[in-house]
Amino acid sequence: MSDGEPLLAARGVTKRYRRLTVLQGVDLDLAAGEAVALLGPNGAGKTTLLSILAGVGPPTAGTVSWRGPARARVGWVPQRPALYQRLTARENLRLFGALEGAEDPAAVAERLLERADLVRFADRPAAALSTGTMQRLNLAIALAGEPVALLLDEPSGTLDPVQRHRLWSWLEELREADRLAVLFSTQSVEEAARHARRLVVLAGGAVVFDGSVAEMVAAHADAGAPTAEAAEAAFLNLVGASA
Repeated sequence: MSDGEPLLAARGVTKRYRRLTVLQGVDLDLAAGEAVALLGPNGAGKTTLLSILAGVGPPTAGTVSWRGPARARVGWVPQRPALYQRLTARENLRLFGALEGAEDPAAVAERLLERADLVRFADRPAAALSTGTMQRLNLAIALAGEPVALLLDEPSGTLDPVQRHRLWSWLEELREADRLAVLFSTQSVEEAARHARRLVVLAGGAVVFDGSVAEMVAAHADAGAPTAEAAEAAFLNLVGASA
């Protein structure tokens, strides 16, 4: 955190559905330009937490504070593409640019088509795009409001290795060029370790670890083991102990 004040500060975030508690007392900070992985097994509460941070739904208890103009400039990339299948890539981007209040939605669409390498697919219906291309469009839509932070729910879950590499290369470029904060969920320890500087591990709706891969390994695994194996072992120890 460059200036000591986080871009995002979530405190005591709790979500209940009648008798089911999905999140319990989650604290999380995110700084400008930071890449953070939200790691956890199925049912840990990752999607619920991200949707609350994105403003899609309210918490039952707790607070979510975005610093300054960030409150209105958060890009949300759900696991299932949030776009109109019958509209073309260009039409989707124009529509979402207009919804974000852009003065010239057409110009925003052309800029994002170029930036997302979607120019050759611009006039194809979204339904006709490949999985990887649709995910790039999904991300481009999230950039229509010029966000200061991107929240992504398992963004590479349905992609093949080539598509995955392309997606992460673009996200890293965005983070470095625009100082964009990136918070993404994943079930892959390897992916989290490779693309985030900090890991936040959720289990049973609660944060059981917040720190670097090295810190997680030192505290929860055999530090003498190979790094990838040690990180996986540490994660399993964390979520197993919290099950």
